Amino acid sequence: MRVLVDANLFLSFLLHPARETAVSRVVRAAVARTFTLLVPEGLFEEIARVASEKPYLAERIPAAELEELLGLLREVAEPVPFVSPPFPAVTRDPKDDYLIAHAVAGFANYLVTGDGDLLALDRVETVHIVTASDFLARLDAGEP
Repeated sequence: MRVLVDANLFLSFLLHPARETAVSRVVRAAVARTFTLLVPEGLFEEIARVASEKPYLAERIPAAELEELLGLLREVAEPVPFVSPPFPAVTRDPKDDYLIAHAVAGFANYLVTGDGDLLALDRVETVHIVTASDFLARLDAGEP
């Protein structure tokens, strides 16, 4: 199973890494290589930038925990080939179009996100766009 996880889930995980949530289960499954984690170029930089630039996150996410997670993800993730802009306009929010383009280019089965603009699409080509909870239900059911 090939899965692209939106940066917002990793940031959510970093806020509460010890909590047993759907997001934490997805992140742990990625690190455990339960599925193939796809990472587009720039995703790690986006996570680090957002975590340090947004005061709410910067105050709550220790730099050491951020670096530890990024290091683990670098070890387990499969890079997605670079897709150069402009990206096809698919979403209500043009900033999200790069995720769809990279999910398609990486032959992802799933894009896991908490972003309502992406979730409204449900599916693009062969990529199912789901929440962390929905993804876990499918993973637990053994769906490809």
